[in-house]
Amino acid sequence: MSDRVAFDMAQDVNVVERRTAYKAFTQVDVLRLTHRLFSGGTSPVIQRELVIKPQAIGVLIYDPILDAVLLIEQFRVGALPEVNPWQLEIVAGLVDGEGESLETVALREVQEEAGLSLKRLERVMTFLLSPGGSNERFTLFVGQADLSNIKTGSLHGLPEEGEDIRVNVMTTVNALSLLNDDMLFNAPLLIALQWLGLNHKDLQSRWQN
Repeated sequence: MSDRVAFDMAQDVNVVERRTAYKAFTQVDVLRLTHRLFSGGTSPVIQRELVIKPQAIGVLIYDPILDAVLLIEQFRVGALPEVNPWQLEIVAGLVDGEGESLETVALREVQEEAGLSLKRLERVMTFLLSPGGSNERFTLFVGQADLSNIKTGSLHGLPEEGEDIRVNVMTTVNALSLLNDDMLFNAPLLIALQWLGLNHKDLQSRWQN
């Protein structure tokens, strides 16, 4: 059983100063703060840079009849120069407007990036992508779709947003085998496939009925 102490922002963290150092598509804030120490007492004032990003969603698209998943592939500048920048991913996107539900964003992104309408959509989990330097929260969904008429290599995305997206349909077995090939670098995809590996049989059984 965990012995972690409950978090109380008012008592455990004191933000001495917060300022915005950069703001465009991405915002960077600089914080000076103190926090509670495990050994007791309070830390000295420390400085941290925090990348501010909207909440994000991702959808692992699964066909229980074909026992197959749909992954997308697109150019990612963050992979340069050591890694192939054309990255395999799940469908994903940012929450653009206030009051827009995560489910609405998920359905829209699936249509834009894969040209599909989902039969079901279930929330899996929410996690922080890189809490050491960013506040970005990522909510993972799994969505049911009919992939029988979807061809690997079909192209999607919004040209006005610079998107050039290639669709890949593969069996669940082949998708899970990628976890052992040291070929995947996208964290949401890795988490989604690991979840699928743990829940594959149950998901297929439930969605075939």
